[in-house]
Amino acid sequence: MFRSPDAAKRFLGLALLSAAILFALASRVAQARLAQAGGTSAKPTPTPVVVPRRPPQTSNAARPTPTPARVVVVPSQTDAPPPPLNQKPTPTPTPADETTDESEVVRVTSNLVVVPVAVTDSSGNAVQGLKKEDFRLEEEGRAQELQAVGDADQVPLDIALVFDISSSVTKNFEFEKQSAAGFLKEVLKPIDHAAVFGLGERPQLVQPLTTASAATSKLLTIPAADRPTGTAFYDTVTAAARYLAANAPERDRRVILVISDGEDNFSDDVRDAMMTEGRAGATQSQAMESQRALHARAAQKVLREVQHADAVFYSINPSGPGIRLNVISQRAQDQMKMLADSTGGNSFVPPRLEDLETIFRQIAAELRAQYLLQYLSNNEAPAGKFLRIKVATPARPDLQIRARQGYYKKG
Repeated sequence: MFRSPDAAKRFLGLALLSAAILFALASRVAQARLAQAGGTSAKPTPTPVVVPRRPPQTSNAARPTPTPARVVVVPSQTDAPPPPLNQKPTPTPTPADETTDESEVVRVTSNLVVVPVAVTDSSGNAVQGLKKEDFRLEEEGRAQELQAVGDADQVPLDIALVFDISSSVTKNFEFEKQSAAGFLKEVLKPIDHAAVFGLGERPQLVQPLTTASAATSKLLTIPAADRPTGTAFYDTVTAAARYLAANAPERDRRVILVISDGEDNFSDDVRDAMMTEGRAGATQSQAMESQRALHARAAQKVLREVQHADAVFYSINPSGPGIRLNVISQRAQDQMKMLADSTGGNSFVPPRLEDLETIFRQIAAELRAQYLLQYLSNNEAPAGKFLRIKVATPARPDLQIRARQGYYKKG
């Protein structure tokens, strides 16, 4: 049968398509058989993953510090954010030349002079409210520039209370003790301290520097003399001054308060001189003149000790106005007044025993109202020389100024 050309072309295309499909099927069958035949052969080796290793460490090589993982913590509204983990603040090194202690500060500022000043009116009442410009201070006749006027309430107060326990003052002993105890409670603040000395035949440190309550308790236990005793006034005040100089901080205010008639008959110098005069057979007039000169020298020695301690001296003589009738009693009171005037303190002779508490209150008010005048001395005098100072209020000549008359220059 004869076919047309178009039919032949279609037949040829179908034949070629069938051949291609058969060839593809044959190839897949061949691959499958080949895979089955090679099932027991070695599997292809995977490509290795290279893990970096640390270089070998030597004993002297420092190991690198690993970088800490960052941990993020979300705080609540009421919690403060936590500090970063494993992070310590790097301390700032302190240069060696900046390390100082209190003794170094005192040494560097040794030319700073602080002068406690009490200012009262004609009635003896403390005057407050004065400014730096109201004062004039001279050292060895030269005006000094005041750096500041300190507040006494901000500076600790150390008091050495010298209480007469000799047989000459036993009459009102208990009342005087109670009054002195009340004074300590009133004037001393928590930052202040007091020491108690017994004034008898020998200086007695009854209570070292302590709080007001402890000093008061110890003071009230002191018994009155039960036999005739001597009075070592000079030695005991000297001991109190040296104690403050050695134990009270230099920046503190220092006060010696004596409750006594001041009549010394048993200090070492006085006792030795009296025994010498007795053996030499001196006449009464010679002995009196010798005693006068002896007590004057002894009082000056005490003054130097109080001034070296940078202390202010106060005294209360409970003997009353009758001391004017006795030469020895009046001399003793004059010497206590000299010590007070020279150091910026005060000396009292209450007319009546009942006035004792009033005087204690007046002293307390003065100490609280003190002005602390501060200036830098440029005096080139050697250490240990006594430099005289003078304080005045030129615009208020009606006021009474009490300040120490000078100081010993420190090295």
